[in-house]
Amino acid sequence: MDGDIVPWEKATVHVFTHALHYGSGVFEGIRAYKAEDDVLIFRLGDHIRRMMESAKLYSFDLPYSGEEICNAVIELIQRNDFHDSLYIRPIAFKGVGGINLDARATPTSVSIMAFPYRKYFNHDKLGLDVNVSTWRRIGEPAVPGLAKACGHYINSVLARTESAEAGFDEALFLDGDGHVCEGTGENIFLVKDDQIATPGFGSGILDGITRETVISLIRDLELPFTEREVARAELYTCDEAFFTGTAAEVAPILSIDRKPIGNGKPGRLTSKLMEGYGEIVIGRNSKYLRYVTSVYGNQQFVRATSETNSQIPRRVTE
Repeated sequence: MDGDIVPWEKATVHVFTHALHYGSGVFEGIRAYKAEDDVLIFRLGDHIRRMMESAKLYSFDLPYSGEEICNAVIELIQRNDFHDSLYIRPIAFKGVGGINLDARATPTSVSIMAFPYRKYFNHDKLGLDVNVSTWRRIGEPAVPGLAKACGHYINSVLARTESAEAGFDEALFLDGDGHVCEGTGENIFLVKDDQIATPGFGSGILDGITRETVISLIRDLELPFTEREVARAELYTCDEAFFTGTAAEVAPILSIDRKPIGNGKPGRLTSKLMEGYGEIVIGRNSKYLRYVTSVYGNQQFVRATSETNSQIPRRVTE
């Protein structure tokens, strides 16, 4: 919290915190994976860069550089002596400074938490039963859809709660024009006749880091792929569908609005991409070693990131 590592029970904020009242914060979700005798943080630099861009969109001045925040993430894991897969949540938010909606003069706090974590969807099913939400995804011109801002997620809370009350695992948003947008915390891909499609930025999606990783995998496999507007009707006639997201990873969709997708099981291409993504995050795909940051100094990963991406921080203990 604001430069100091503090015990979990003391990581508190005042009730007058601006972000509590107005949602004036930006955040990231980052995964770290146990790999042999190390812990590998997935795309740490990219996540922190996106958080800083989100802050810029809302005119938040962050008191730390991207490198300082990345190094703090690594130090936090080391100090806790974590050796398992983790979820990491950096957050920058407006603190105590009055009730003025123009919060530029209100101090900005930065906190990072990390805790052991395995799966976002905790059940034994092979995939997800999804519904199209009655709520639309908020976005431009009302708010900057590319910002991962705290206040935006009340929209997701509405949709996810409605979905759970109706017996579904997750909800799917349409955009303001009625085109397919994304899940409450995930991007979506559809497969039809081995052609893969996903909504683009014009549909108000978040610029998903897992999404971009999966698109790279699709291109590696030389699969037909397009980013385009996706009509709602395509949801019910596609052969496969899956979500991508930091927490969700690559998650097969088995049905939408009680209509089965394909044969109601994870599809061939979905399964291939799940496997490929799983290899990347634990450092088993040499092409993507630049995406992982070693916490405990495994020289295989330190050397690979040093050679391929000098912008990824490598503050590690020997």
